[in-house]
Amino acid sequence: MNAYNLIIALSCVIIFSHIFNFVSKRTKVPSVILLILLGVGIKLFMDFKGYNQDALIFSTLEVLGIVGLIMIVLEAAIDLELSKEKWPIIWKSFLVALFSLVVCAFTISFIINQFFKEDPIISLVYAVPLSIMSSAIVIPSVSGLFNEKKEFMIYESTFSDILGIMFFYFLTENVGVESANTVVYSIIGNIVITIVVSIAISYALVLLFQRIVGDVKLFMLIAVLILLYAIGKQLHLSSLVIILVFGLLLNNSHLFFFGKLKEWIDDKMIGSVLKDLHLVTRESAFVVRTFFFVVFGTTIDFRALLNLEIVGVSLIIVGVFYASRFLLLKIFFLKKSILPEVFITPRGLITVLLFFSIPSHLTSDNFNSDIILITILTTSIIMTWGLIKFSDNKPELEPEEVIANALSDESDNSEVSYFIERMSDEAEARAETGEQPDGSDEKSEESDEEKRDDQ
Repeated sequence: MNAYNLIIALSCVIIFSHIFNFVSKRTKVPSVILLILLGVGIKLFMDFKGYNQDALIFSTLEVLGIVGLIMIVLEAAIDLELSKEKWPIIWKSFLVALFSLVVCAFTISFIINQFFKEDPIISLVYAVPLSIMSSAIVIPSVSGLFNEKKEFMIYESTFSDILGIMFFYFLTENVGVESANTVVYSIIGNIVITIVVSIAISYALVLLFQRIVGDVKLFMLIAVLILLYAIGKQLHLSSLVIILVFGLLLNNSHLFFFGKLKEWIDDKMIGSVLKDLHLVTRESAFVVRTFFFVVFGTTIDFRALLNLEIVGVSLIIVGVFYASRFLLLKIFFLKKSILPEVFITPRGLITVLLFFSIPSHLTSDNFNSDIILITILTTSIIMTWGLIKFSDNKPELEPEEVIANALSDESDNSEVSYFIERMSDEAEARAETGEQPDGSDEKSEESDEEKRDDQ
């Protein structure tokens, strides 16, 4: 394939990806599924034409996965606003992500151990990637949900990525350590060092980049973040925390720069950087995510679907995902609807990326990697069905919220209906006095009006 044909192919992939986004918004079918199918089609075309698939395809997939992960987490972080009002969503999403990861990892480890007769530690190493929800699929798929549900899913999927990656590398780097105390100290030390380094680097980057003069600096910022991520991984730190902390600090600078620190920042400049960074990260994450899933699609072999044993094990694992998710969401949202969130637990980019990162001394000859394909496809299909079926369910509103929404809908008109206006006034009066709408006030008003008419 010459250079011009390659350019044509890459351009067509980007165009198709934009079309898939449009189709996804209309049909609620995740664009990721369409991208994977596009990759499958490209593979069939290459086989038909006799093109040899380069051995570098897996290393290309790994690089795309790492860059895509960084851009996706950064994109999510600079969209998240920290406030007292959002604190319940933050801690609930963190705990759901943490408990889901732990429950799924150890349950799936037991399943792998029983079916494939694999060592318990190796079984756990293979179970962790399967236990991580993919923010690469969740974040673009939940854009049509109501704000509270959407924010919960963004937080949960981001926390799932971060916690899962930390768990995976802590596990692989401490295999063979005989002392439990050594493992505990290693984990606690890693977390503390990572958080301290992340905060220090984030403060430095914000102060540095707001003072850089020139128009071409955003890709330099992204290059620095990717460099820090790679260096952190070489030092066995949880580098994704650096990306998350930087994004949160940049988008919530009013919380992190307080007291005399306020004098060090330029709110106007930070606002400008944020605006440009939103555009760059969104576009970059889109491109990287597109090529990652298309390339991943070229590695898929659908003959795995004919192996009933592998399909059966995969469906049992998927059943663990949804059973644990249902129980956890019910515990944390006892009196609220958990639809369609209960169906949104897809596996994707992180799962594939971590499978490629399993050290050679921990690889298994018994585990069938086709399980990855089946779990990704199954969870994505179930998520698609859930979004189509339940994403239009509106949460129940209090009377005051209904009135406020009605007033906002009428704000574009020159007149507001007397009925809505009067209901609003009465609601405000009741809120101030604490009175209940028993109808007595209404009757007294009517009698007053009758007296004035008689006069």
